[in-house]
Amino acid sequence: MLAFYLGQWQWGRYEERRERADRITAHYDAAAVPLAGQVGPQPLPLAREWTKVTATGTYAAQAPLLVRNRPLDGTYGYEVLHPLTLADGTVLVVDRGWVRNAESAEALPDVPPPPQGLVQVTGWLRVSEPSLGRDLPKGQLASINLGEAAAQLDSDVLGGYLVLDAEKTPEGATPDRPARLERPDTGIGPHQAYALQWWASMPVGFVLVFIGVRREYRESVGEPGSSPGQPRQKKVRIWDEEDA
Repeated sequence: MLAFYLGQWQWGRYEERRERADRITAHYDAAAVPLAGQVGPQPLPLAREWTKVTATGTYAAQAPLLVRNRPLDGTYGYEVLHPLTLADGTVLVVDRGWVRNAESAEALPDVPPPPQGLVQVTGWLRVSEPSLGRDLPKGQLASINLGEAAAQLDSDVLGGYLVLDAEKTPEGATPDRPARLERPDTGIGPHQAYALQWWASMPVGFVLVFIGVRREYRESVGEPGSSPGQPRQKKVRIWDEEDA
């Protein structure tokens, strides 16, 4: 039974990875669509994650939120979040990219500021990440949890955030920005193979159980040679006329 449930668990992980890969493949390289109608105040539906959208707004004139311990090319740093106020007054959290840790653990890194005035952003929608429940200094987050981001920004935010692909000002300028995030991995991992291995091992378990039960039975009825290494009982010679 253990092998069966472990196989089920690995198969569930395989299906999650496959569905994620399918979403990325379907959306990542598609043409961008307007943000309106894709996300609202409610959490972004998982089926719309990685939808490529475009929106126009103004970045708030405030310090960014820095998300700690985020890897890029094998190095850890911060992802940089800025709130973008749209024409209807709603706020979209934009992940503008990644910056390396400062040389001193007590210092924060230098971050390229966002452009002033109107800016058009293009990028991919992501769902809110789970909270890690950590108490960090103001301006820092342990994960891209939109509830915690909204609390620090003191503003309601849309139910999905945007990973920046490109941004452009009305004059056509391309502002400086943090390093682009890596293209998401679409590998499904070894979980399918692990599931099949666990299920394939189930008959072996039944065979071992059968052998063990059979051995116990043979020992219980006193069958000669039932226990390995146990000497066979000597045959008792019955008296006959030759002993007379």
